[in-house]
Amino acid sequence: MENSRPPVRNVSDTSHWVAYFRARETVRPDALFRDPFAERLARQRGFRIAETLPDGNRHEWAWVARTYLFDQFISQQVQQGAELVLNLAAGLDARPYRMILRKAIQWVEVDFPEVIDYKECQLKDEKALCQLERFALDLSDATVRRSLLSSLNARGKRILVVTEGLLIYLEPDVVAELALDLGAHSHFQAWVIDLTSPGQLQLMQRSTGRVLGQVGAAFKFGPKEGVDFFVPYGWKSNEKRGLLKTAADLNRAPKELLTLLPEPRVISGNYPWAGVCLLERS
Repeated sequence: MENSRPPVRNVSDTSHWVAYFRARETVRPDALFRDPFAERLARQRGFRIAETLPDGNRHEWAWVARTYLFDQFISQQVQQGAELVLNLAAGLDARPYRMILRKAIQWVEVDFPEVIDYKECQLKDEKALCQLERFALDLSDATVRRSLLSSLNARGKRILVVTEGLLIYLEPDVVAELALDLGAHSHFQAWVIDLTSPGQLQLMQRSTGRVLGQVGAAFKFGPKEGVDFFVPYGWKSNEKRGLLKTAADLNRAPKELLTLLPEPRVISGNYPWAGVCLLERS
């Protein structure tokens, strides 16, 4: 029965795909990170997505580099005093169980009810290393989203927002609305995002994106302004790091892509760039 179903049913299924690559990295002797929960969370669905989607198993290096960079930025912000980490569209991320965190850190995860229910079932016997709380809600509901952000703003003076693998599925006006909502609260001080150039977005849309678009998980966000897209909404770039350069530095990049390095100082729209950026309030 499982094999008769499409590999991806909706955008939530992509979280199993991500967990699959984290599981593969974890078993390497030279692993850049270890997520002992990833294989359990990915389950057969994650493995099937990777093996059956067009190019679904081709860019492991990029998924690994993205996870590594998010880990680096989150650790940096926690060390600099972040009191609360808000992970929007958290998916099957297990960082509260695997990263070095102060016990007093508040970690808040938000995702669709079915994702939260599945995750809590799989991890019910595990103990988080910080103060973990989950909210099951649809982030597209602006009223509910704004109410949650308002309540969290009162719980810490230095809040870090994490949106790994979320923005690319949103229309630009929706991303702008989210940026405004986050910026409306003074204690949301930093935001870690992943971002693609228009050129990279087009490449993704022509491969895996064609299948994902059929199930409502189309790739949509790759602004021509790059990270400057966020400036009018109260956010500026603190640091950005490319996936390919990071993978090359860590001996994970495919040799055939190394001709794209070094990255140009200014990323043009056609250059196939993807990376992770740290934004701060402007």
